[in-house]
Amino acid sequence: MKNARRIMKKKSFIKREMEKQMPQKQADDLWQAATEKLDDILSRYADLPKGVHMHTDINIFPAAAVYLAAREKVGDASAYSIIENAAVSLTSRLGKQLSRMMHIPGMPSLFLAVWDPMTHKMFGPGNGFKNVFYPKKAGEYRMDVTACPYCCYFTELGCPELTRIYCENDERIYGNLPGVVFERTGTLGKGAERCDFCIRKA
Repeated sequence: MKNARRIMKKKSFIKREMEKQMPQKQADDLWQAATEKLDDILSRYADLPKGVHMHTDINIFPAAAVYLAAREKVGDASAYSIIENAAVSLTSRLGKQLSRMMHIPGMPSLFLAVWDPMTHKMFGPGNGFKNVFYPKKAGEYRMDVTACPYCCYFTELGCPELTRIYCENDERIYGNLPGVVFERTGTLGKGAERCDFCIRKA
């Protein structure tokens, strides 16, 4: 339970969204139920590779735990809105912060340059993803994801609908950055055969 509580402490932005939608006592009780559910999920998946835990323990499992606990108490629509609204609040803020950074001279080029090493390290096979990495091209980065731990574990836990929220997080963070263009035609979480990433200089 100690590990579950530690993880949930870092998810205060989700708790704030719960408190907007229900009385404080109900939110507190629901948060405790979600923490207990997370503890159970962490135990069930304790043997996952370290790189996969980077995504499951930070994002997938806490979101699933809150959603599944909330769904039992307030129904599907309200439970989904808690996760979605919290994600919109967090990623919109991150997108604005990144947007301000992109005004620094040379930042768009640096931003593109880090995508190749970053995606291999954080979103590669060792992290539970299957990818198509395209040859490097000046001023552009392209990658497809053909299998994803978000799809995998949200589906296993009975809440595949949460995957699309994390697909849309990319669009909120990268979709309106000055100096670069983020292009995507589909995602696994929305029924496509792949998540395609294309980031290029504007």
